[in-house]
Parts: sequence; C-alpha cells; structure tokens
Amino acid sequence: MADNQTVRRAGSVTRSAAIDAGLRAHMNKVYGLMSVAMIVTGLVAYFVGTDLKLAMNGQEPNILSIGMVQAMFSSPTVYIVMFAPLAMVFLFGAAVNRMSQAGAQAFFYVFAGLMGLSISSIFAIYTGYSIATTFFVTSIAFAGLSMYGYTTKKDISGWGSFLIMGVIGLIVAMIVNIFLQSPAIQFAISSLGVLIFAGLTAYDTQKIKSEYLQVRGMPDGEAIAGKMAIQGALRLYLDFINLFMFLLHFLGNRN
Repeated sequence: MADNQTVRRAGSVTRSAAIDAGLRAHMNKVYGLMSVAMIVTGLVAYFVGTDLKLAMNGQEPNILSIGMVQAMFSSPTVYIVMFAPLAMVFLFGAAVNRMSQAGAQAFFYVFAGLMGLSISSIFAIYTGYSIATTFFVTSIAFAGLSMYGYTTKKDISGWGSFLIMGVIGLIVAMIVNIFLQSPAIQFAISSLGVLIFAGLTAYDTQKIKSEYLQVRGMPDGEAIAGKMAIQGALRLYLDFINLFMFLLHFLGNRN
C-alpha cells in the first residue's frame, strides 16, 4: 500500500510538472507575440511620427510624401486613423473563432501596425527622451503587475466587470472630450486610465493563466491554447499601450 501511495504521489508530481512546463511555454508564447507586436507598433509609430514632425516644420518627410502626411492627419481621415484599431479589436473578437492560428497571428500584427499609425503623432508632440523614459517606466510597472497576476494565490476575477465598465466609461469620456477639449477632463481620464489598465494587466494575466489550465487537459487543448495565446497577447498588448499612453500624459515633455 505504501508503494501504491508513493506511485500516486510521483504520478501527481509528474503531471504537475508537465502542467507547469506547459504553462510556462504558453506564457512565454503570449509575451513573445506581444513583444513582436510592440516592435511593429514602435517602428510604424516612429517612422510615421518622424515624417509628421518634419512635415509640420516645413521639411520633406523621409518616407511619406507631404501630401500623404497631410491626408492622414487632417479631418476627417485623422478620426479614421484614430478609431480604426478599436474597430479591429471588435472585428477580431467576432471573427477569431473562424480564423486559423496563422491568420489570427497575421491579423494581430496588422492591428499592431495600425495602432502604431494611430499613436504616431506622439513623436511630433513629445520629446524622444520623454517617450523613452515613459516607455521604460511603463515596462517596469507592467512587468510587476503582470508578475503579480501570474503568481498571486488570490482570485482577482471579480475585478473584471468593474474594470470593463471603467474602460467603457473611459472610451465615452474620451469621445466627448474630443469636442470639449477640456484639460480637467483629460487629466481625470488619464488618472483613471492609469489605474484601470494597471488593474487590467494583473487581471488579464491571471485570466490567461486560468484559461490555459482549463483547456490543458482537453483532447485538442494544445490547438485551442495556440489561438488563446494570440488572444492573450492582444489583451496584454492593449493593457501596455493604454498604460503607456495615459502615463505619457503625466511624464511626457512636449516639443
């Protein structure tokens, strides 16, 4: 009987080790996909933003023509550029189950490029040093918050409904403030945005972890987990980008 108990304990340890190894590989894939998307966003934002800055100073852009820059950043096109990533997020959520894993990953990277275009104006508005500093601060904060969500034994799933309602409120307030242009409202939006997306970073990390553990034992669990990794990377990517943009309001120095 003692031998049987030893075998059962050994088998349990082996299964736990296999799950832990699979979870680590899954999370590494999530962070890897997110990192590639961040590089795509950063490159697009930098080159387009630099061209915008040159055009604003009456100089010839490096890549785009002055006509293209004016077309992209003048009304009403600027609103299309601004809100296109949001439309793609909703489209991705509706169509992801019909996509192949390769198709979902390609869609994610196209979305990342469009997001870079959408936020490219920061390179014309803020100094490069303040952008780099804010990115560094955001990276440290994101890493700490995501690590908390991954390691904590506390169930923070109850945060979800509150945080999602907060995001909806932020979107409505941002749309309203496009027309009001109120500094006070913008300050409130940025303050709440930092808090909401800080919470979402921890919440989404724990949710990605729990979702993987739920599908791990299914017959086609690995195939499901592959697509879930892309969805998880998108969620964490959005958390990082939004946290960065809201922090930039406080830490960025304008040109």
